[in-house]
This record gives sequence, C-alpha cells and structure tokens, in this order.
Amino acid sequence: MTRKGLARRMALAVALCIAGAIAPAVAGEAVREAFVTSQLADSVGVVDLATMKQVAEIAVPGKPAGIAMSPQRDFAYVTTPDGNELVAIDTSVRKVVWRLNVGKGPLGIAVNPRSGAVYVANWYGDEIVSVDPKTQQVTHRVKVGRAPSGIAVTEDGTTILSADRESDAISIIDAASFTRTGEVKVGEHPFGVAIEPGGKRAFAANVVSNDVSVIDLGTRKVTATVKVGARPYGVAFANGNAFVTNQAARSLSVFRLSDLQPVTTIPVGDYPEGIEATADGTAVYVACWGDNLLQRVDTTTLKADAKAEVSDGPRSFGAFLR
Repeated sequence: MTRKGLARRMALAVALCIAGAIAPAVAGEAVREAFVTSQLADSVGVVDLATMKQVAEIAVPGKPAGIAMSPQRDFAYVTTPDGNELVAIDTSVRKVVWRLNVGKGPLGIAVNPRSGAVYVANWYGDEIVSVDPKTQQVTHRVKVGRAPSGIAVTEDGTTILSADRESDAISIIDAASFTRTGEVKVGEHPFGVAIEPGGKRAFAANVVSNDVSVIDLGTRKVTATVKVGARPYGVAFANGNAFVTNQAARSLSVFRLSDLQPVTTIPVGDYPEGIEATADGTAVYVACWGDNLLQRVDTTTLKADAKAEVSDGPRSFGAFLR
C-alpha cells in the first residue's frame, strides 16, 4: 500500500470513530463558490461553481473538517480537530485572518443567523463552545452528551441542537442563557443534525443504525424514523425533499418531507460526507472524500450533473457555499 493510501485509510478510520440541514446559502443571493475543507491536504479549497474548478487553496493546518459561514458569507469559520482551533477565513481575500484555541477536538460548527455567534462542538470535551467573532474570544461553554459532532441552529437563533454521537441523543440548548434544557434520544450514533425550513422539525443522521430520526421540536420527541443507506452523515433540504449522504454506500438517499416516503437513491462519488443546498433549491453540493471530488446534484432531475476535483480528503461538514 502506498503512503498516501495508508494515510487515507487511517484518516477514514478516525472519521468513522469520531464521526448537514445545514442552513442554505443566503436567500436571494447567487451561490458563486464552495469552500471545501480537505483534511488530508491540511487546506481549504475554493471552487468556482460556474466552472466547477478549484481556483484557490488556503493552508489550514490541523486537519480541517467542520465549516460554517457568517450570516453575510464574508467569513468562513473552520474547525481543526488536530489543532484544537477555530480558524476564520476572509472569503473575499481568501486568507486566514484569525485563529483561536477553543478546546479538545473541535469538529461540528454552526453560526447563529441572528447574532452571528459561532458555536463549536468539542468532541473530546463533551461541550459546545460559543465564540464572539468580533472579540475573537470564547464567551460560553456548556456540557452536553458524549462526543458531540453536528450542530444546528433554528432560524430565529433561539435554539441550538447538538448531535451527541456516543450518547445516541440530541442535546437542546437555549441560545440566550447558553444552558442545556433537554435531550432527545435518537438512533445509534447521530452525527449530522439539520433543521428543516420553517424550523418545526430536526433530522438526525444516525451513522450506525443507518437511519434518520425525525424530531418534533415543539414536543421534543422523535415522531418518525426513516431508513436510508449505509453510514448516513449529513442532511440537506431542497425542492421539498431531504437529501442524506450515505458514506459507505456512495449515494444520497432522497425522501419527501411531506410524508417521509422514499423518492430515489442517487449514486455519487466515494464516501460522500458534507452536503449543502443552494438557496433556490435547484442543486445540492456534496463533498466526496474517497474520490477528492465536489459533486453537484440537480434536485429536479435527481442526478449528479457536474463535479470538481478538489484537494485530498474533502469533508466540508457544515455550511460551505458562498
């Protein structure tokens, strides 16, 4: 086995052991670029979505994984699980402008759409951290379940959800007081968590039970479980459907939001991980770790229709479209 092949297998193993809807790009704005975290390359690549070409690469040591955009999409915030840092990239000049040590094994990340606060899940610290990007300081910490991974925030900015992988649960956090107000037991090892448009339900991708738990945020109860492909990772919403990346099946599972019935399965590249929908719902973009690709899927034809070659080990766990 080559050295690169060995590194890839080791990184995949780590991703499985410590392994999006992520909020879509700002409504009314055309999506122009994707910022792709590439763990094995220690970098964030910039893909021009018109040409589907990587046009820039930003060095980010520490095995970058999670990513989220500021409300105006002028900054990309990146987690580095090996570097224990939150890294801020100015998206207009494509440069790192500040970095902050936030704790042990930062992975999942999300931004409050109202306040702009940045929330980071510290995998090894079993906590969610709030960072004020203006002062570049940690302002709050709250303990959650074991091994938190994905984070989602309601559209009104009042509630934060944390997917606590080793606790098989979703923690519920009040954003104002930054206190944990409850938890919802879901399937086995939730990783990505997403809130559908309108904010009434959350969807947790359970990587071991191969299903998605549907949570009513009003009652804080699981109301349905949807079977999907092997090792579901992230969730995105577009065109009335949910799109789920299946890491071990090289596919997206698609089901209707109205009745949770399956629509189709879409073949994509090897080991799909991060996924995000465009604001107009016409496409979803998928980072395929094994093939070093960013793929575009047309949400009307339900087919992958374009791809871009990116740097080694793309994950893009979070919101990465600009």
